[in-house]
Amino acid sequence: MSIIDNKKAFHDYFIEERYEAGLALEGWEVKAIRAGRVQLKEAYVVLKQEEVWLIGCHISPLPTASTHIKPDPTRSRKLLLHANEIRKLIGKVQQAGFTLVPLNLHYAKGRVKVEIGLAKGKKLHDKRATEKEREWQRDKARIMRDKHA
Repeated sequence: MSIIDNKKAFHDYFIEERYEAGLALEGWEVKAIRAGRVQLKEAYVVLKQEEVWLIGCHISPLPTASTHIKPDPTRSRKLLLHANEIRKLIGKVQQAGFTLVPLNLHYAKGRVKVEIGLAKGKKLHDKRATEKEREWQRDKARIMRDKHA
């Protein structure tokens, strides 16, 4: 079940491969995510010393968050992947000009997971072509609907 999608990622990048990663969260963050108080728009994924980190993901604390902790809404959160997946990602990002972007947050077996994509940046003309294709699909659907009505 999807919690939030990062639509901007599909607009700005060609997604080559997808990986599902666990997310190291604190208790208040899980509660806030379940309440839908999460934003992926400005988030990105980095590799540091054979670890994968989600940076810039904003999770707004609930007003009922505990008084003895100080919630940091944009802290860096560690992503949990298998070691061989991490090595594969490191190789692709270093040599092939790929980048890692978070695509969505979702539940899998009651746990919060993040889907990350191995992505290549789109040029401006690619974005225009994608937009034209989307408009043509919309127009085609409208024409078919009008024809059958």
